Amino acid sequence: MNRQLVCIFTLLSCALSLGAATASRTILNTDRLQGYVETFNRNDHTHFGQAISNEAAADWMAKNVPLFECPDKEIEEIYHFRWWSFRKHIKQTADGFVITEFLPQVSWSGKHNTISCPAGHHFREGRWIRDPRYLNDYAAFWFRKGGSPRSYSFWAADSMLQRAITLGNFDQAIDLLPDLVSNYQEWEKARLEADGLFWQIDDRDGMELSIGGRGHRGEGKRPTINSYMFGDASAIAVIAAKAGNLELAKVYEDKAAKLRRLILEKLWDDQAKFFKVLPRAEGSKVVDVRELHGFTPWYFSIPPQGKGYEVAWRQLMDPKGFQAPYGPTTTEQRHPGFAISYQGHECQWNGPSWPFATSIALTAMANVLNESTQKSITQRDYFETLNTYTKSHRLKLEDGSSVPWIDENLNPETGDWIARTRLKSWKEGNWYVGKGGVERGKDYNHSTYCDLIITGLIGLRPQIDGVVVNPLVPKNTWDYFCLDGIPYHGYDLTIFYDKTGKHYNKGRGLHILANGKKIASRENLGFLQVQLIPPR
Repeated sequence: MNRQLVCIFTLLSCALSLGAATASRTILNTDRLQGYVETFNRNDHTHFGQAISNEAAADWMAKNVPLFECPDKEIEEIYHFRWWSFRKHIKQTADGFVITEFLPQVSWSGKHNTISCPAGHHFREGRWIRDPRYLNDYAAFWFRKGGSPRSYSFWAADSMLQRAITLGNFDQAIDLLPDLVSNYQEWEKARLEADGLFWQIDDRDGMELSIGGRGHRGEGKRPTINSYMFGDASAIAVIAAKAGNLELAKVYEDKAAKLRRLILEKLWDDQAKFFKVLPRAEGSKVVDVRELHGFTPWYFSIPPQGKGYEVAWRQLMDPKGFQAPYGPTTTEQRHPGFAISYQGHECQWNGPSWPFATSIALTAMANVLNESTQKSITQRDYFETLNTYTKSHRLKLEDGSSVPWIDENLNPETGDWIARTRLKSWKEGNWYVGKGGVERGKDYNHSTYCDLIITGLIGLRPQIDGVVVNPLVPKNTWDYFCLDGIPYHGYDLTIFYDKTGKHYNKGRGLHILANGKKIASRENLGFLQVQLIPPR
């Protein structure tokens, strides 16, 4: 990262009083949001009601989520669509609000139709919602209201930490600290092997029928679960330190350090230059396939910089690796086991594109681009992969038109939603009601998108103290963009870029505003950092 042009402002308590955060915006109005929501509602062939109806969606979004504008209207549209669809999954229960994965009830869910598999994504995405009640309740639900946080892999402590950092408030994370420790200990009892690595079944990672799990009953010491547990150990250490429990913090710092060493030693295939699954059987070697989840260690910044691990990222843009028109694929395409099947189980992670894994890969890639100097992946690669992901958010209708859509798994060559195609004719040409029916994968809440725009493309990198912005928009690509009304540390932030200064008429270059007051700027795209004082 080139920081020679860094422009740093420090706000001293005597310099500027920004006041308490309110639902205020500086540049954008809600007209565009209203238009998008009207179209989404009009095209919605079902109205599955939970806490917030379609009719209330525009008003709820106007009050709760950052507004976004950019020259690429497809990215802009899908940003609004993903907030519109996320809102559908906010469910009010006797135990408070929860976030669902599927809209219809599915047999493999837990209490209130919750599933822990996508919960980490729910927290990453939902942390940008202004009203804190939804995630406050959801966090408490997993540990104190009947949730099942270990039914699937779930980076729970890291989720609480990342939200606390974004809020600038650790109260709930500290309150939940005993629960997070207990949760980690239960994972150790159930899934920790003698060699110090955790194992998981591919299905319990949400990755059933993976090539890496074949011949091993799906069981393996996977980059996923071990990265998640590293993330949780690291997060518990930070939260414990915030709580003043330095002894506990040291215990979990040591756990994280040991797990990092083992991931690098045992799951890195130095010949293939990739993180892979190590089967549980004694004396096993890592499997012979690269899978997209091998990028998960970078989601938690596990690989050290400057040691050559970044070479793995060359596979992302390789057509024989993971790159595809509607990719990335979940398995490298050069492997003989790679398949796109419309037979058997409707979800097979041996080839199709999967938004869950794409979200992790893009978050991980943003970390690499922000935290290391390397030549294996570029801002342009991030932008192109995000664009591919954006274009996959479509469903082609019978009349040849298309509508914004998010579902389960994609044919990486055609963009067809495989599970939807399979389920709609499963039972004698009719929808398979036993697997969720016509609502099964519609508006599927099993990935992130808005968080990728906020923290990756526009580059707001949440910090325990202060603000860092480092856009991944390639230079000379966009002349303007704006995120307005971002709830952060008790402030409303605005981040905008105006190449000429004539689009917003508020100055040329990249700017950060807090409650409407400029706190940092530079004349071109690049790194900005600013310290914030707590709002009064």
